[in-house]
Amino acid sequence: MGDAGLFVVALAVAVGLVGIVVPVLPGTVLIAVATAAWAFSTGGVAWAVFAAITVVLAAGQVTMYLVPGRRMTRAGIRRTTLLLGAVLGVVGFFVVPVVGAPLGFVLGVFLAELVQAGRTPPSVAAAPADGSTAPRTPARRAWSSTVVALTSVGLGVLIEGGAAVLASGTWVVAALALR
Repeated sequence: MGDAGLFVVALAVAVGLVGIVVPVLPGTVLIAVATAAWAFSTGGVAWAVFAAITVVLAAGQVTMYLVPGRRMTRAGIRRTTLLLGAVLGVVGFFVVPVVGAPLGFVLGVFLAELVQAGRTPPSVAAAPADGSTAPRTPARRAWSSTVVALTSVGLGVLIEGGAAVLASGTWVVAALALR
């Protein structure tokens, strides 16, 4: 593969890294496809590098869903809450440019948890973290769950980003070594 080809693959990998943070772009898929094209063009040892990159990306994807999901389950956050957050995130993306997706997600999670917190009697709800005995209002319980959901989603992005950076770094080292 010539310099122009390596540049195109590097550009696709860089766009893939951006796609980890910007949910519009399929970041992990772009990195995998770009490195597959590089392996196909280079051949030989490049296929072993591509296999290693694929394992790292796949492990990142699995971990990205398992760790935050377990954390949210322990906090009592339902999947329907995240679904409503995702739906309002998509709507927000089109209604408010640039910041609409995160705002819509936060609003969706908060509203779903507010409805759920309104159904749960204060005596059954979790005790406040500050140790006080006063029951928390449904809005405070909903916000607390929203914060857990947001930190869990952020953790998922960090996990996926770490795997993508590791895979990209592996490709860069291999591309330079096999050049």
